[in-house]
Amino acid sequence: MTTEQKPARSPITWVPTLYLAEGLPFFAIALVAGLMYKSLGVSNEEIAYWTGAIGFAWVFKPLWSPFLEAARSKKFLVVCFQLIGGATLGLVALAMQLPNYFAVSIALLAVVAISSATHDIAADGLYIASLNNKQQAAYAGWQGAFFNAAKFISLGGLVILAGHLEKSMPPAQAWGIIFGLLGAMLVALGFYHTWSLPNVKQAESKQSMRSIYTTTVDVVIDFFKKPGIWLAILFIILFRTGEGQIQTIGPLFLKELKEHGGLGLSNEQVGLVYGTAGTIAFLGGSILGGYFTSWLGLRRALPWLIITMNFPNIVFFFLSTSLPDNLMIIGAALSIEMFGYGFGFVGLILFMMQVVAVGKYQTAHYALATGVMQLGLVIPKMLSGKIQTMLGYHNFFIWVIISALPVLFLCRFLNIKDQEADSSQ
Repeated sequence: MTTEQKPARSPITWVPTLYLAEGLPFFAIALVAGLMYKSLGVSNEEIAYWTGAIGFAWVFKPLWSPFLEAARSKKFLVVCFQLIGGATLGLVALAMQLPNYFAVSIALLAVVAISSATHDIAADGLYIASLNNKQQAAYAGWQGAFFNAAKFISLGGLVILAGHLEKSMPPAQAWGIIFGLLGAMLVALGFYHTWSLPNVKQAESKQSMRSIYTTTVDVVIDFFKKPGIWLAILFIILFRTGEGQIQTIGPLFLKELKEHGGLGLSNEQVGLVYGTAGTIAFLGGSILGGYFTSWLGLRRALPWLIITMNFPNIVFFFLSTSLPDNLMIIGAALSIEMFGYGFGFVGLILFMMQVVAVGKYQTAHYALATGVMQLGLVIPKMLSGKIQTMLGYHNFFIWVIISALPVLFLCRFLNIKDQEADSSQ
């Protein structure tokens, strides 16, 4: 039971900005940081390992999410972690001027990641508590659109700006400005949300921390007792094996000098092809993937979604083979890549919702499944730099194609019920 201290504002005044704030720190770590370190001469192996390791914050966030329910105000948590994340991104900007900038900035980005992962829990909880089912459905599109708008701003806007700034100042200073802007945006959103967010307060919780802990343990045990859960976990982890490796090495390959096997693109060019056309293609693929799966049903659509998800790996093999100079060709190839990821990723989300999460603790088990999904992204990211260093870019992209095949084989053994048949009963 909840009570509101002030009249609720229209969701349009806070839902878009809430999920913009959710996306900014995530993409700062997942994508922008790697390009920054590449500009500063850090090796691919170190970039992939450390930016991947930071991602463990999102792997384990379901384990501490129940304890946040003890907080009286979700609005307070959301604003607090936005301000903490923004301030820490500002410290990253300052750290870039230090001699030991890499170690200090990685430690600070780890704080950003923990803050961001915790913010995600509070933000989603606020969304659910503040809106009824009809409103939740109506504004779901705004969630995805503005989360990906953060990617558009980060890769399409700030990376392009970094390229312009590098022409007139040292790279460390240029990227310091970029992370300063990211921090300022997140802090500004935090202050804005002190006004716009609904002040929904929890009723006084009757659960002690001990009972919350006991329930959490029961949720985890029940999750691992599900029939076929280990096969499902293996499937979820393997689903993103190719994407996890490409996500880190792909942008570094685009920036790498031609004599080292890369395409030699500038930051402006990477931002243009990845952050603009690529983001639009990803959104289009996501929408069409949803309709495609709704038409065929998950069981029949899943093999095609897996193929589409991993077909983009061939795009990078093509680019590493032909090494084109034409930005139109590169942009078209990367748009195919991002469209394929968006289209195929729907399959993993629906598999977790419709197969893994069903049961007594549906919401909690879906959260655990998303943690497993992040594990399937983090591990390949951490290993990708070492593999690429050993194989070189061209052979690395061959390896990525091969490493994506097991999940297609595995999907034949999954016990997926016919959803259309279930819904008709």
